[in-house]
This record gives sequence, C-alpha cells and structure tokens, in this order.
Amino acid sequence: NLPHFNEHIAWSESSAVSFANSVIGARTNREGGPSALASAICGVTPNYGLHLDENRKPDFLVKVRVDLTFNADFGAMGYFIGNIVKNKIPYFQGIKNANTDHLKALGAAMAASGAVALYHVDGITPESHLMETDKLEKIEFSKEELKETYEKLNSGEEADVIIVGCPHASLREIIDIAFVLNEKKLKKPLWICTSRATKEIAKRMGLANIIEKAGGKIVADTCMVVSPIEKLFNATAVNSGKAAHYLPGFCKQKVIFNNIHSLLEEI
Repeated sequence: NLPHFNEHIAWSESSAVSFANSVIGARTNREGGPSALASAICGVTPNYGLHLDENRKPDFLVKVRVDLTFNADFGAMGYFIGNIVKNKIPYFQGIKNANTDHLKALGAAMAASGAVALYHVDGITPESHLMETDKLEKIEFSKEELKETYEKLNSGEEADVIIVGCPHASLREIIDIAFVLNEKKLKKPLWICTSRATKEIAKRMGLANIIEKAGGKIVADTCMVVSPIEKLFNATAVNSGKAAHYLPGFCKQKVIFNNIHSLLEEI
C-alpha cells in the first residue's frame, strides 16, 4: 500500500500524512476519517490544498546548527518547530544525515505540537530541490534549543515502563532494540508498538524471542496514546516527541523523554 511519488491519496492520520507528503512525495491533505473513507469508496479526492504545486512551497527556513543522532533528537526538534510554524510548511537546512525513522519522528512531532502536514529537508526529501528559500522567514535550531526541548518534554524522574512505537516502530528500530537487549534482563516492562506485519517479520527473524526473553513485549496494531496505560502506570519513558506531547493529557502520564539507548540502560 505504499504510495508513489506525486500520487494523489487521501489519508487521515497526522503523522502518516506528514510522512506521505514529505518523505515519499505523495499528495494528501489532512483528511478526517469520513472524507478519507469517502475517497476510498469513490476513488477520487478533492483537488485542492496540498494536491496543488503552489501550496507545497515552504513558509519558513529552519537552519539546523546541531548534529542530530537519535530519533529522539529529531522528535525534539519537530516538537520545537511545530510549536512555532503551526500548520505552515518548514524547510530544513543543515541536516547532514537522516533515515526514514528520523524523518518519521520529525514529522510526527511537528504534526502533534503544530499541524504540519508537509516539510522539506534540503538534499534529502524528494521535492526539496524544487523549492526556493531565499526570502523565507528564518528559524534557528541549535544545541540550546535541543537541550531546552528535552527539558520541556521531561516531566517525570523514574519510569514505570518504556514504550516505543509512536508512530509504529519499524523493523530497523526493533532490530536495534533486540541488539541492545540480547542476553540481558529488563528490570521494568518494555512495550514496542508496531504493525502486525512487522511483528510477524520480527518473530520470523528471532527478534521477538530476544526481546521477550529480556522481558519486553511487541504489541501489534495499537498505540500507547490511545491505550488505557493510566490504569497500570504513572510514568512512561518514551523516545517519541509525539508521545511525549500527548501522554500527559491523554493518559495522565509523567514523561521521561530520551533516546532509546539511554532509556534501556536505565532499566
């Protein structure tokens, strides 16, 4: 079901919309459930908004002056930028390397703290070379802003549980976690939220067995943000800017926000 570059689609989940528009270069507005379903039934969607070239141009130039390493770093930057640009389109300059997991974390956090449905990353995302940035309003993101955002997203001190996968964890993320947990034993619960298909692949590769032996679980087709975790836990550790934004309000959680390697070391 992966869309193609320039394909017109109608998607309704905010981080998925951001990924489709920005990373794949497909075209969709932020649809509601009914309109996305109607488009699926009819096979067409209204030709307005982000389906049109003129509406995909950036509004802000974000100058990134810090090296970003972990998904959490990209999520923190996304949270910071989303708060500023709201529903506008940012163009990032200065990101040296970013894989699809990094971009997924960036877009999801911007869609949560703001309403960003499309962003461009210089030299990385497929439409970036088509955009002009000379006259855009500039935003600086440096070590100071990164540190400030980490501090803002942390509201707890000791986690009851670590939950990864908001948006759903990729196979690469599960491989990374399994590598860290191999022949280790967790002192606290670890949940990894992913799709059923990815969970099945993780089982066949032996990754699920490594994680379960360590005391973790791979949970399919759900998300921590819409689960009743407040009935079990008071403080949740995450590496997701999106989750850190939503958990205090939706699930009454104190949040410990950090990169996954640091979080796993603590438990």
